[in-house]
Amino acid sequence: MNILGIDIGGSGMKGALVDIITGERVSDRFRVPTPETRNPEGMAGAIKEIVDHFDYHGPVGCGFPTSLKKGVCNSAGNLDPSWVGQNVAEVFNAATGLPFTVVNDADAAAFAEIRYGAGLDVDGLVVMITIGTGLGSGVFWNGELIPNFELGQLPYKEYSKIELWAAGSAKDREGLSYKKWVKRFNKFLQYIDLIVSPDLIIVGGGASKDWAKFEAGITIPTPVVPAQLKNHAGIIGAAAMCPPGEWPVK
Repeated sequence: MNILGIDIGGSGMKGALVDIITGERVSDRFRVPTPETRNPEGMAGAIKEIVDHFDYHGPVGCGFPTSLKKGVCNSAGNLDPSWVGQNVAEVFNAATGLPFTVVNDADAAAFAEIRYGAGLDVDGLVVMITIGTGLGSGVFWNGELIPNFELGQLPYKEYSKIELWAAGSAKDREGLSYKKWVKRFNKFLQYIDLIVSPDLIIVGGGASKDWAKFEAGITIPTPVVPAQLKNHAGIIGAAAMCPPGEWPVK
């Protein structure tokens, strides 16, 4: 059963067809830039471009980069404020004519790792952190998702949220070395360890491919491992979170 999964990021929107039984991509990844406006109209147009590229006509799973409540965007995050109050699935359905299952992007990536990757068969509290423009977080208790666990939104010092200080974008924006940046990221993990006491932390997102460069700088007692699905977890998880009743028959 192949489902189109789409992962919306701060700089790019990526899609691929996924076999939701095996968790494997069955197509190449197709990427378009996230529109500079980051508003509903512009992003819906980019979503349609991805759908049209695959000539796809079934349900779509989509990871969205802010918190959602019953499908409605309740925080703008790094997007245009006009998203607040919008039902994201309805916006994308109107642009494509296809049914959408829209979930928080970090929840989608974490779901993929729990079902197919580093969190498979791990009991207890598992936290996945996705490093990118922000710091996304997905949390599972004995394999069950706890949605919208936005740990990157914690305030820190003079910053309105800690992800502005410790995300991959902060490293690029401030020209930090890996050594200096990992000290910040490790501080973020220390807060997670203190607040929620997880049994396992999985690190994913774009920076996960550079795991060897910063692994030694992570000093918390809780086990921390790289995501097995690397930067494709968001696409895979979004596809896998489509309700079974909406899978296409072919």
